[in-house]
Order: sequence, then structure tokens, then C-alpha cells
Amino acid sequence: MPVQYTITVDVIDLRNDTPRQDDLFLVDSNVWYWTTYSRVNLADTPPKPYQINDYPLYISKALSVKSNLFRCGLSFAELAHLIEKTERGIYIRANGAVSSKEYRHNCSSERANVVAEVQTAWNQVKTMSQIVELQIDETITDAALSRFSTQQLDGYDLFILEAISRARVVKVITDDGDYVTVPGIQVFTANQNVITAAQNQGKLITR
Repeated sequence: MPVQYTITVDVIDLRNDTPRQDDLFLVDSNVWYWTTYSRVNLADTPPKPYQINDYPLYISKALSVKSNLFRCGLSFAELAHLIEKTERGIYIRANGAVSSKEYRHNCSSERANVVAEVQTAWNQVKTMSQIVELQIDETITDAALSRFSTQQLDGYDLFILEAISRARVVKVITDDGDYVTVPGIQVFTANQNVITAAQNQGKLITR
């Protein structure tokens, strides 16, 4: 069934947008994955062409005009998980089934390769962006729980939204339609389903 998004944010089609020097962008974890991981096309479910073309291109344009890109420490956890999952899938296709625990503990050379891929990708992320600090304490957890009741986000994204709200970063580069349920931010995306929904609901804007 198609996802029926209720848009509560301004949506910008990044394919038709030019980044500006004064832009402050949070870059979502999947965008970092498509931009920095060298074997992304070998995933069991490869990214769509627009995901590995439009997002890295926009990141490149943003860097060229000296926009400020931000990362959250939680993005490291997501990026590492995605890379390990992809590397395991590549290994399984060549060698047969192996559980995630077996792959992690029994395949030492593969583990070393995963570590190298994650280090390379994350070092690129660090070179391109600044950190948004987040201390996950009781106050942050309660705020995330409050968001959970009104905004359709997963656990990682709840905390990331708390981080950027405190840093006053309101522009998010993401393919994730869940972000369109968060009032007060702007979503920069190439996700056509989100763009169409935003257009139909009068939420698609041009800067």
C-alpha cells in the first residue's frame, strides 16, 4: 500500500534547488551512506539511481558554496549498521548463509573489511560536516517520547530531531518521508512520493 504522508513541513525538491552559503543542513544517515560508502551498489537491495546521484550531487554543491553540513553521533550507529549489513549480504552471495553473529565473530578477515569500510565512510562524513552534540539524558528521552506520540519517526530519528532542535538547525537533507511529520523544519529531498504529496497539499516550496 502506498504511504499516505500528511505533510506538516515545507518541502524543497533539492533537484531544483541551489544550496546557499548561509544554509545549515542536517544530513540524514542514509544520505551519508549513499554518498560515502564505496560498495553501496552491491547491497541486496541496491539504492535507486536518484538516491546515489541526486543526493551526493546536492552534497557536493552545498560543500562548494560552503554551506554548513551537520552530522549527529547517532548517524554513526546507523551508517555502521548499514555497511555491515551490506558487506554481510555480499559475503553470503559468494559463500552461503551466515547469521549476523557468525559473520561478526567467526569471519575475522571480513570483520576487518567491515571496520575499514566504516572507518573510511565515517572519516569522509567528518571531513564534510560538523557534529551536533547530544547528551541522551532523562530530559532528552522524555522529549523524544513526547515526539513519538505525535510524529511518525523511529527511535534514532527522535533523538536526532532533539539534537538539531537544540542546535537550531531546521533544514534536513533526507529521503525519509517520516521527517515531513515534524513541524518547524524544512525537508530537502529527491523522494518523488514525498514531493508529489507536498505539491498536492500545498507544502512544496521553491526558494
